[in-house]
Amino acid sequence: MTFTVTDVPDLPAGFTGTFTSHTVETCELTLHTVSGGDGPPLLLLPGWPQFWYSWRLIMPALAERFTVVAADLRGMDASDKPATGYDAAALADDMAALMTALGHDRFAVVGYDLGMLVGYALAASHRERVTGLVGAESILPGLSPSPPLLSDPATNEFLWHFAFNRLADINERMVAGREEIYFGYNLTSKTAAPGAIPQQAIDVYVDQLRDPAALHASFGYYRTLDTSAEQILRWRDEGPLSIPVLAIGGQHSTGTMPEETMRLVATDVTGLVIPGAGHFLPEEAPEDWARRCWTSCADPATFLVGADGAWSAGESTPACRTPSTSTRARPTAGGAGPVRQSTTGAARPGEGPCRRR
Repeated sequence: MTFTVTDVPDLPAGFTGTFTSHTVETCELTLHTVSGGDGPPLLLLPGWPQFWYSWRLIMPALAERFTVVAADLRGMDASDKPATGYDAAALADDMAALMTALGHDRFAVVGYDLGMLVGYALAASHRERVTGLVGAESILPGLSPSPPLLSDPATNEFLWHFAFNRLADINERMVAGREEIYFGYNLTSKTAAPGAIPQQAIDVYVDQLRDPAALHASFGYYRTLDTSAEQILRWRDEGPLSIPVLAIGGQHSTGTMPEETMRLVATDVTGLVIPGAGHFLPEEAPEDWARRCWTSCADPATFLVGADGAWSAGESTPACRTPSTSTRARPTAGGAGPVRQSTTGAARPGEGPCRRR
């Protein structure tokens, strides 16, 4: 089952008046997005096992100053679900082609969990296009150590799905028909407080994974981690990112790990830990994330988006900056042209080449 903007429950008031579902044809496949707002383009990349819907509580605030594009990666929700192509480079190239088709040459990226991995891949492999990156609740394979086979109970509870998801076949056969058990458990066991994600939302996430192709894709992101790790090491060796990077962790989840990871691949990194939050930040702490990261850290006109519409270096230090021995410039976001749509509601393909790495 797939979920466009008109098919889901518990949307904020006025959501469908601002945001619209679009299907976008790229060189290789059809991708689904929910977009709206006005201003510089901002691409939102979801985590596993979710899709665009995970951003619903944050999108309205962002749309006041950005053209928000909440994308479904290949394999997710209403996007195509091919059997292959779930490594970091392929997913990044998909998103670059998507933004080309929408008419956005340069844009900022926000991603969490799997979306942080794809966001870094996009920024590293399309450096001329990504103007700034917010990454949350993840590490980068190849740079961060793999979990040990015998972990302490807390670590094992948090990371056991990594090994399970990487299995070649048995995982799909075990989970098929039991999606609510497996994915429901993962969605409820990694929050800081019970009920942080409403049951109706959990049902939506589970239902979109009942499709065998979606189930296969959900494991594909993990089965390709070795390939993704090789790609990440190559991008690291090409040089660190110079764009502003904000790395976010939940207090009861990854904490400072995203910041520590991003400092290995970027030179302008700000760290933030959200108090009282677990893993699923867009739903556990939407107001705190939006307010502290994109409003109270600096004047609204100069944190993600500058007065001139470009990412720029500011002199003041955001109040929520993680203490550091160095002072870093605060980020602002860059813009591009308006979204181009066909009369059918699907975006017209752009003319830029599709790159595969």
